Parts: sequence; C-alpha cells; structure tokens
Amino acid sequence: MEERKIALFEEKEIRKIWYKNDWYFSVVDICAALTGNDYQLSRNYWKVLKFRLKEEGLEPVTICNQLKLPAQDGKMRLTDVASTEHILRVIQSIPSPKAEPFKLWLAHVAKERLDQLQDPELSIEQAMSDYKRLGYSDNWINQRLKSIEIRKDLTDEWKKHGLQEGVQFASLTDIIYKTWAGKTAKEYKRFKGLKKRVFATI
Repeated sequence: MEERKIALFEEKEIRKIWYKNDWYFSVVDICAALTGNDYQLSRNYWKVLKFRLKEEGLEPVTICNQLKLPAQDGKMRLTDVASTEHILRVIQSIPSPKAEPFKLWLAHVAKERLDQLQDPELSIEQAMSDYKRLGYSDNWINQRLKSIEIRKDLTDEWKKHGLQEGVQFASLTDIIYKTWAGKTAKEYKRFKGLKKRVFATI
C-alpha cells in the first residue's frame, strides 16, 4: 500500500511516499531543500544534475522511479523519486553545506518509520502530535483517531471476505458515502474542502 506524506526540512516541504518497504523522496524537493531554489529553478537544477550524474557514470533512470505525488496545483502527478539509499547518492553530487544535516535528517525519517512499523502506537502518537501542531482540538483529534480505528475494523472484515485493496475497497467506500451523503468519497471531500496531508518534522 502506498502512503504519501509531506515532511519538513528547514521549512522546506519534502514529498515522500512509502513504496516497496522504503521511503521514496521527490528528487526535485531534495534539490530545492539543498540549494535554496524555488520549485521551478529546482526542476531545472535536476535536469542539469541528471547530465552530471551521467558524466559520473550513473544513469538517473537506474536510481529513480516515477510515482504520483501531490503537485502544486493539488493534482496527483508523476514525478521523479528515489529511495533513501539512492537519494544519498544524488546528494553527493549536490555541492551544499546542508548536505550533512540532510543525511542525518534522512536517517531520522527512515528510523522513525521502522520504529512505527514495529510499534504501531508510535504512529498514533505521531499523528496526534501532527494534528495538534496543525491547530486541531483534542476533541477533533479523538474523533479522527476513532474514525481511523473504525475504518480499519471495516477493511479487515472486507479482507476476511476475500476483497482486495484498491478498486474493490474504493467501490465499497463510495457506496457508504453515497448512502449517507449522496456523494462519492472524492466528491464529498471536494465539497468539504478536505485535503489528505500529513506533516512530519524533525
């Protein structure tokens, strides 16, 4: 299952996605964080960096994937991402005094995820901390966590009956939303102006 989040490094947003048992980070966001450039300049920087990597004997296509992440316009768009290991290799080719602190940040993010996989309670504590930082009330947070628990119980039951994550889960979720709201899940979230963004900081 893919899990998308936005982390922060020195106030710079770093889009990341949990994919194939590792965090994959947006390469353009990494370039922006280390160079201090805006998004467009960072895209151009990454294009130039690709040629530099080739000159160093490394093909970017072998270390980068293209996965969908939320773009500036709010839509999900394909963008170059790399695993923690390969991002460290990219960083070696970016001359920046922020390189070493960024490596420590990457290690912290990776360890945090591994700890959460071993102890799910840490994920709950992290979620509560993130929601509080975003200004949500304790009552709202408790209701949100309760809804997540109920959702998990429901999807566990679906799995027991042989249903698969993805299209089947989405179809059943839409049926539930239409029953009480008259809209699909996506339509309801758009109507309420809801955005799925979770922040993690160091």
